[in-house]
Amino acid sequence: MTSLLYQKIASQLAEDIQSGVYQPGERVPSVRKLSTQKGVSHATVLQAYATLEDQGLIHARPQSGYYVHQTPALTAPTPAIARVEAPYAVTRSSIITEILLQARRDGVIPLGAAVPSSEFLPLRALHQQMSKVTRFHAQKAFSYTFSPGYEPLRRQVAIRMRDAGAVIDPANVVITNGCVEALQLSLRAVTKPGDLIATESPSYYGLVQLCELLDLKVVEIPSDPDTGLSLETLQSALDQWPIKALVLTSRAGNPMGATMPEHRQRKLVAMMARRNLPVIEDDIYGELMFDHGQSKALKAFDCSDTVIYCSSFSKTISPGLRAGWLITKRYQEQIEKLQTFTTLSACSVSQMAVAAYLENGGYDRHLRHIRQEYCKNLSLFQLAVQQFFPEGTQITRPKGGFILWISLPGGVDTLTLFNRALQHNISICPGVVFSNSDQFNHCLRLNCGIPWNRAAEQAVMTLGVLAKQLLQELEPVERGVELEGIRKVS
Repeated sequence: MTSLLYQKIASQLAEDIQSGVYQPGERVPSVRKLSTQKGVSHATVLQAYATLEDQGLIHARPQSGYYVHQTPALTAPTPAIARVEAPYAVTRSSIITEILLQARRDGVIPLGAAVPSSEFLPLRALHQQMSKVTRFHAQKAFSYTFSPGYEPLRRQVAIRMRDAGAVIDPANVVITNGCVEALQLSLRAVTKPGDLIATESPSYYGLVQLCELLDLKVVEIPSDPDTGLSLETLQSALDQWPIKALVLTSRAGNPMGATMPEHRQRKLVAMMARRNLPVIEDDIYGELMFDHGQSKALKAFDCSDTVIYCSSFSKTISPGLRAGWLITKRYQEQIEKLQTFTTLSACSVSQMAVAAYLENGGYDRHLRHIRQEYCKNLSLFQLAVQQFFPEGTQITRPKGGFILWISLPGGVDTLTLFNRALQHNISICPGVVFSNSDQFNHCLRLNCGIPWNRAAEQAVMTLGVLAKQLLQELEPVERGVELEGIRKVS
């Protein structure tokens, strides 16, 4: 209970600081005063202030108290909501592949792909568990593991799901080659080529690629950068078109970072259950929520097995181990058949090593550390973007994960920005890959899962300079169009 209290107090103060209630250099309430206000112990307040120090929001002055850092408050507005467009066949795969290929060049600062730096991964602990597994259980480790996967890992996943608010039977957990395979198997189980599915807009580019691969049509449902998918627009789309499934992220979405409030999560699950339509939930950032223990996954509200839950340890333990999972009872038999005749299951050594690491008890401590690091990084990146990017730039405020969604003013094309940034050995992810439409061509996603240092700050500064140059190049064109319009009128 104490841990939840200090996290809640820290979260409330962080919101006050970021919204400007407490200005840079201003003193926050004393430990004694806040303890009295909140009715908690001095130790709880000190834990909350330690968390805010870790996030770089406040600092202690000996014999004086705690003060807000001398940095500007985040005042940039959040990006606008997408517009609704008719269903379409996906055609973005080739441009996504090319962008990912270019961004993997050696020496490039990786602000594009949402991959955590190795500095935030438990590599030493993983190496120890991997060594033990291959030394003491070699016969099993180097043999096939068949669907639904390694039973001890399935039990550990079921235990982890309690933190997401869901009580899960380990028998209904299927281990997969990362979250992408979980999404693919789920889509194949509930759709056939030519079917129509609904997704968030903007949506994860891997899902865009999957839909093209599986020959699925998509209708994009606008998503609010704070509260997530528009339920009202979804209801209208369900009434209008023969949608077979919905794919979305309800916590720390990719790319906008939105988190759906609990009352809207309940409403969404009930809406889809009434129509007997499956929801495929991608919760890959769920364990990186900054208010850990307070937010829940959609699966927590699923009383009729409507939600197929998908996730992985790629963002928290290791992307290279390819250890993901999905949870469903209704579609499990079909999914196991699909997996058996494609990949059998995930790598045996990976499954055993991850299970051993989770059993060892260090995972929660690791999560507490990286949540603090990512929260601090997001704040630093947000303030740097606000400082260096053109006036009018809009920035999201995620409640978890490590990615930012940024909207540039004046119609700046971020695919052009991507190409120019590569010349400076900086990669970004342009908005064009997150939709089959062109409405996000002025947006980009930034990966904040890298250490904040001089190189990262210089990269953001360079991006800001390049964005301002592109904006200046557009201004003469816009003035020319405006003058031409005046001539025609006159």
